[in-house]
Amino acid sequence: MKDPQGEKTSCRTRPGKTKLKTLTDALNAEKKRSEECLIQLQYLQADFENFKKRTEREMGQIRQFCCEPFVANLLEVADELEAATNSARASDSKEALLEGVEMTLKKLTKAFENEGVTPINCVNTVFDPSKHHAVERVEQEEVNEGTIIKELRKGYIMKGKVIRPSIVKIAVEPPRKGVEEKNE
Repeated sequence: MKDPQGEKTSCRTRPGKTKLKTLTDALNAEKKRSEECLIQLQYLQADFENFKKRTEREMGQIRQFCCEPFVANLLEVADELEAATNSARASDSKEALLEGVEMTLKKLTKAFENEGVTPINCVNTVFDPSKHHAVERVEQEEVNEGTIIKELRKGYIMKGKVIRPSIVKIAVEPPRKGVEEKNE
């Protein structure tokens, strides 16, 4: 068989060599593409590691200083307490001390509100174990069972989460006279 230029070629060798060259070229192209992908992957991995380290460092700084505005508000409260005690010492007046402490309590309450901390209002409400901790049960007829009759320590919620439950006394029904007679 002759090729277009008139030279003799073997049918078997020419197409085989062409196919082998095509496959070799494709293999080399895929190797090159694979190496480029590997390099790109290594860069991405290094970028991710750097991002992780930077994020951890920034989170550490955030944790370290996240309470700064709250502490600044509490420092104002401390200033008020100091002024109240100095005023009380100077005047020997309980009223002046009481007034200073009340002003300080208002500032402290405002600081809590700025941080999303609110007291749990619980007196005359139904006992909720997720918000209240009952330490005493008091027999009362005029109040529904499970109603909170006294708050011993105020509870607080911060942005919808209970951070300290209220310590309360709850009402229970007194035992009925018929039940007492049967037990005797």
